[in-house]
Amino acid sequence: MQTVSENRCFGGTQGVYTHASKATGCDMTFGLFLPEEAQDGPVPVLWYLSGLTCTHENAMVKAGAQGWAAEQGIALIFPDTSPRGEGVADDDAYDLGQGAGFYVNATQAPWAPHFRMWDYIATDLPDLVFEHFALDPDRQAITGHSMGGHGALTLAMGLPGRYRSVSAFSPICHPTNGDWGRKQLSAYLGDDETTWAAHDATLMMREKGLEIPLLVDTGSSDQFIDLLQPEALAQAVNARRVPANLRLQKGYDHSYFFVSTFIEDHVAFHAEALYA
Repeated sequence: MQTVSENRCFGGTQGVYTHASKATGCDMTFGLFLPEEAQDGPVPVLWYLSGLTCTHENAMVKAGAQGWAAEQGIALIFPDTSPRGEGVADDDAYDLGQGAGFYVNATQAPWAPHFRMWDYIATDLPDLVFEHFALDPDRQAITGHSMGGHGALTLAMGLPGRYRSVSAFSPICHPTNGDWGRKQLSAYLGDDETTWAAHDATLMMREKGLEIPLLVDTGSSDQFIDLLQPEALAQAVNARRVPANLRLQKGYDHSYFFVSTFIEDHVAFHAEALYA
């Protein structure tokens, strides 16, 4: 692991680091905010998964999460959204290839050698950060935006017992049934749609339910709301009778202005679970 930068931030440190990933077979970059309390011992962790076209940097500089995390004594981890670099497959479209990993382990050419973002978020990056930083593996929560909201929801349901809470901003809720999903899942996982279900929050909710607190915010004026399908997740939550707070925020769109408006709510929501 190499340090790219470390800056004083709200009494703690905002760092950026690179490392050789076993999961993706290439160098990966991530951001990590450590609150001041990390100087005295391990602190709780909130993972933030970003959306299409993003890197580790978007949420790190736009979401405004560090100040609220510092108040709660919580670390923030900002992973990248895909493998990158020479020799890593890509596509001319913004919603496939580099910047669009969809948090799955690809099985199809040309994506399979590097696009293993599920393993990267579930195993590879956690192993690294818990070894090198003062973080508490028993107190983890996860959130994300858009494609990252999809990733947060599917990882939370796919790794029961890992996280104490999950939230999402404008998540892609039903990717097997929409243009933000069918294209990517078929490219990465192939045409057998039975393999897609483990990466669809609505289908997972219908099958598994959820045992941890859930908060989802979507803007009522989100320009992509027909692709996100928040109503599908709401119906699945109701069918399973899962306690959840699913909110439509009047007039808000898909941007980081929306995320930054409600990030305080989400950090406080996770803090309640992480310190319970």
